[in-house]
Amino acid sequence: MMREEYNIEDLNPRKNPYAKRLKKQITINIDNDTVDFFKEQSEESGIPYQTLINLYLSDCARNKKQLQISWE
Repeated sequence: MMREEYNIEDLNPRKNPYAKRLKKQITINIDNDTVDFFKEQSEESGIPYQTLINLYLSDCARNKKQLQISWE
């Protein structure tokens, strides 16, 4: 049976334990070849390609990987 009103204090509110893991939607341009690579990985793993891209970038950030760029 639903009450008409609830006392929020009785609901034991707490901070969201996943707040740090919230995602932010952005627009990004990625080369077709790169997207195709992750889509192929997606088909093999069964994990959505956008999730794979996020996992890869998260790993780079977590391990503080530095870009090694050389223009030749």
